[in-house]
Parts: sequence; C-alpha cells; structure tokens
Amino acid sequence: MNDQGKRIVILGATSAIAEATARIWAARDAHLALVGRNTDRLQAIAADLATRGAARAFPIELDCATADAAAELAKMEEALGGLDIVLLAYGVLDDQARLESDPLAVEALIAVNFTSATAWCLAASAIFEKRRAGALLVIGSVAGDRGRRSNFVYGATKGGLARLVEGIAHKLAPLGARAVVIKPGFVDTPMTAGIEKKGFLWATPDKVATTIAAAGERGGPVVYAPPLWALIMAVIRHLPSFAFNKLNI
Repeated sequence: MNDQGKRIVILGATSAIAEATARIWAARDAHLALVGRNTDRLQAIAADLATRGAARAFPIELDCATADAAAELAKMEEALGGLDIVLLAYGVLDDQARLESDPLAVEALIAVNFTSATAWCLAASAIFEKRRAGALLVIGSVAGDRGRRSNFVYGATKGGLARLVEGIAHKLAPLGARAVVIKPGFVDTPMTAGIEKKGFLWATPDKVATTIAAAGERGGPVVYAPPLWALIMAVIRHLPSFAFNKLNI
C-alpha cells in the first residue's frame, strides 16, 4: 500500500509520535485530518504540515475519549473524500501506585486507553471492511506483552488493545484491508518526562514514526518500534516467573 496522497485521520494528533508521523505523510502529499483537544496546537501543527507538502491538513477539535467514534469518523471520511489510513495515537500513562489505591483513576485509564480506543478501532474496521481496503494503525506498547510490577494496570489496557487489533487484522486480511498494532519500547516524549532516560533502548519519536509510516504501507498485524524490541520482548515473554521477578521491573 503506497501512502502517497492518502487520506489519513490521526486521533491524538498532538502527541509527539503522531506529529512526527504526520510530517512523514505530509512529505508524501497526504490529506490529513488532525484530531485532538488543543485547537491552538492542532492549528500550529496543520500549518507546519502544509509547509512540508501536505495536500491538506486541518484540525478537528474533539475529545477522542468521549466522542461518538462511529459518527465522528463518518464525518471525517466525508470531509476527506474517503479514508485510507486511521492512526490511533492517543492514550494516558498514570502512576501505578495511585492506580492501585484509586478505583476511579483505574476506571478513567481504562475508559481512555481501552474502551474509547475500542470504539474507534471498530468504527475504522467497519469502514475498511466496506471499502475492502485501508489500514488501521494503533499505537500500543511493549508494556502489554507481559505484566510488570511497575505498570501492570497500564499494561493491561495496552495488552487488551493489542488483542483487539490482532483480531481485527485477521478479520480484514481476506478483504484486502489491514490492522496493525505498533508496539514502541521506551520513547522520549512528554508522556515519559518523569522517567530517567538511560541506555540505547530509548528511541526518539522520529524513529518510531518511521516504523509507523512503513506499517501504513505493508506488514502487520504486530510491529515493534524500533524492531529490536521484537527480540527483547520474545525473551521477556518466555522468561520463567522466578527469573522475571528478579528483573524487578
């Protein structure tokens, strides 16, 4: 699938990874609907993307976590004159200790990271199933591959979302459409600002964006970003519990 001139919806377009990916697509003459809550920031991103070659880039102020996904995505499809790619890039990361003691915080995390994301994924899947073409790209996390003591509530939402996207991928594959969950490892973004960043495993949003843009053209249903994480997580998933516990992560 060549994404030259594609019609693309980006949910959570103000995230660092989403913005970096949008720049790649802008250089390929894409039509971009930028969805998020911060209108001023969306307008600034849209203006920047126009200078980078986007055929069109326009902001849509919307809270993805509370919106009627099916209705809103239908409007976006109409505004773009069709739909080729949906990138779901929004999500929240909360403090594990707070989540373990605050049921309302857990409910809010699940509502954003899984419940609302599920609605958008199913809405996109329905469109691509009807078109028999298109790609649903969802940013997940390596945190969903195995429960870790440091972030298992967040990891559970990402693990559940990954299973959903994999299932959608298998449903769409015979029709010529695709769904891909992209699993970044450690990425230096505002979301991880409070985490100490050491070692070669930390990636930039630009590096992850390259993987996402490639996933828009081919591959799936699971892609790691950077690809080295596929090997790392294969080892971690198969470690016996006593060895995994000693990692203290």
